[in-house]
This record gives sequence, structure tokens and C-alpha cells, in this order.
Amino acid sequence: MNVLMIINGAAYGADVTYNAVRLAAALAKRDEVTVRVFLMGDGVTVAMKNQKTPDGYYRLDRMISIVPRNGGQILCCGTCMDARGISEDLLMEHASRSTMEDLATLTLAADKVLVF
Repeated sequence: MNVLMIINGAAYGADVTYNAVRLAAALAKRDEVTVRVFLMGDGVTVAMKNQKTPDGYYRLDRMISIVPRNGGQILCCGTCMDARGISEDLLMEHASRSTMEDLATLTLAADKVLVF
């Protein structure tokens, strides 16, 4: 099954983004599921590397890295990155810049689309 998750929320400050990343990781661990995560708007901040959080606080970049380790993809809206001054070299390993055309293709190919 192909699952597309679209995450719009900022990396920190909203439980919805944290829970979306948790679900993406849980789905990615299933053998019969391929997960593709498309980060849009402030969601592109989830894929920024070298995040520094207080001790004991979760790091979304680490949590979402489970997706590519299990055969999935992490894609970031290029327009959204540009609007926030985020270049590709600021992205974590295995996250890549993408386009609305890619999102359209992934949407049509997905068995399920989840939007957060």
C-alpha cells in the first residue's frame, strides 16, 4: 500500500505535527506499506538537520528519519523552502527538495492520502 502524508505544521509548537511524524514512522515500519512524506509550508522545518532541543525533548528530524530507513521518502516543497530561506544543504540526509508537480503525481499514485 502506498501512503502519502502531507504535513503543513511547524516542527515545534503543535502536537499535530509531532503526531503526524509518529504516525509516519509507525507506518514506515510495516512491510506492506510504502510511506512518502511531503512537507509543505512550515512543515519543511521538520526536515532541517542539526536541530537542537532541550534535554528530554523530541527531535523530529531523528523521528522522521525512520521513513527513508524503511524505504520511504521525505520530500520538501521547494517554494516553501525558498519562502523560509531554507536551502537544500540545511536539510537532513535523505530529505530532498521537491515540487507541486511531484506532489500531484504522488497524490494520484497513493492508495491513501493523509493531511496534517
